[in-house]
Amino acid sequence: MIDVKMWGRALDQMPKLSKSEWQTLDPVAKWLIACRASVLFMTFTAAMLGGLMAWRAGVFQWDLWLATVLGLMFAHATNNLLNDYTDSRRGIDKENYYRNQYGVHVLEDGLMSERQFWRYLGVTAGIALLLGGWLILQRGGLTLELMLAGAFFVLFYTWPLKYYGLGEPAVLLVWGPLMVGGSFYVMAGYWSWDVTWLSLVFALGPTTVLFGKHIDKLEADKSKGVNTLPVILGEHRSRRWVLAMIGAQYALCVTLVVAGSFSWALLLVLVNLPKLPELFKVYQHPKPADRPGKYPEEAWPLWFSAYAFRHTRKFTSLFLVGVVLDTLLF
Repeated sequence: MIDVKMWGRALDQMPKLSKSEWQTLDPVAKWLIACRASVLFMTFTAAMLGGLMAWRAGVFQWDLWLATVLGLMFAHATNNLLNDYTDSRRGIDKENYYRNQYGVHVLEDGLMSERQFWRYLGVTAGIALLLGGWLILQRGGLTLELMLAGAFFVLFYTWPLKYYGLGEPAVLLVWGPLMVGGSFYVMAGYWSWDVTWLSLVFALGPTTVLFGKHIDKLEADKSKGVNTLPVILGEHRSRRWVLAMIGAQYALCVTLVVAGSFSWALLLVLVNLPKLPELFKVYQHPKPADRPGKYPEEAWPLWFSAYAFRHTRKFTSLFLVGVVLDTLLF
């Protein structure tokens, strides 16, 4: 039976389910949970920003944009599935590893057989490849190279990039120039460095979320030999880096306005400034050993990543509205 309520829940968070609850779910709900669909929001907004910039330049095309946004989201979903499969096969996600504590891991929790998992993965990757192939035929030019670059990160993010401190820089590159700049290119047919610079404002958001997650599980990663950037930098220095990246998002918006690239509408992001003291306070201290009483049980043990994710959603929403207003009014 179709459970639309579960679809919404899977898009909003990473629910934990028992085997009996899992068996009652429809295929779409299972897919949304297995590929961690709640984080696909960041990919959707990256494609939306690229589309907005194409609209602003007068080159927006609905069919190309829809194919791009769906292709990117299915590619991201493929990456998440491959991430779980690779870490499971390498023994990283065995027992009570951090990944298993904050959401369903369909392989480690015994909810899917390998054959069922590969069926989901094959369909997901197949849709992404079909959409990418169609876009190559429609646009040509650098579209193939952009797709190959995306495929590289889908296949090799989990290993070896994440294991050697390159996962975080990869996310900045992927969610910035590759996704936003690439989305613009598919519709416009040319590369825009203005869009590239703007994309970095957006891409810093997903990068802070990943940084936060890797700080949250720093000790677990270190014990498994997964040398993420927070493992290399250390917990204290990594928390400072997240705050610096968040500050850079606001500073870049102000710089783009002062430089005349955008109007004051982009300063709408400053509405979020009153929320920053709470966020900065969280990042000035190590993660609590136990869940604070008022902290949502379903979010624990995510801590730094949860706060970064909440900030990114709010900032990105204001940022996109600012770009829309700038395009409509100026």
